Amino acid sequence: MKSLSRLGTRPASLPLAADDILEFHAARLLLLMHVCGTAGRIDGLTKMAKLDFFTRYPDFFDAARAATEPDAQSAPFDRSDAIESTMVRHHYGPWDKRYYQVLAHLEARRLITVSKVKNSYQIALSTEGAEKAKALAKRPSFATLIERQKAVKKAFGGKSGTFLKTLIYQLFDEEVGKRPLGQVITK
Repeated sequence: MKSLSRLGTRPASLPLAADDILEFHAARLLLLMHVCGTAGRIDGLTKMAKLDFFTRYPDFFDAARAATEPDAQSAPFDRSDAIESTMVRHHYGPWDKRYYQVLAHLEARRLITVSKVKNSYQIALSTEGAEKAKALAKRPSFATLIERQKAVKKAFGGKSGTFLKTLIYQLFDEEVGKRPLGQVITK
């Protein structure tokens, strides 16, 4: 994964996917904290990862929401780009090995703060991070992502990371729970 500022030395003929760009992931996480967080804060890496999972995998989100809210309507998300960026199976469910790099990037730029609270980490937008997230949220290119995140927040924003992890393992045992550690989660 590379920063946009470091791509100038890369040969123009090499293919480049958004998934390979640090700022792509940084923008998504800023928006996740802004939209799905409580006052721009998410309590725990597990909760952050699970909310991000449901944002990135809308088919899994629809199934989980249907299991927890039987009367909920399925959101008309564009399925052509349903999984923009994959995640892998980790000890605590879906995970992105890039989280530590992306969070460090955001913290170094003073867009977030990371605080240890008991046995967990609290990730919060700084004042500047909240301003950047609001600016990103106004861009049409993020409209679909924001729509997904709002639906995820409504369904699962009030749940704990442990609840979400358990829910994912109960509902998606074949797709996630029985998948070998480190293997990419597919539809």
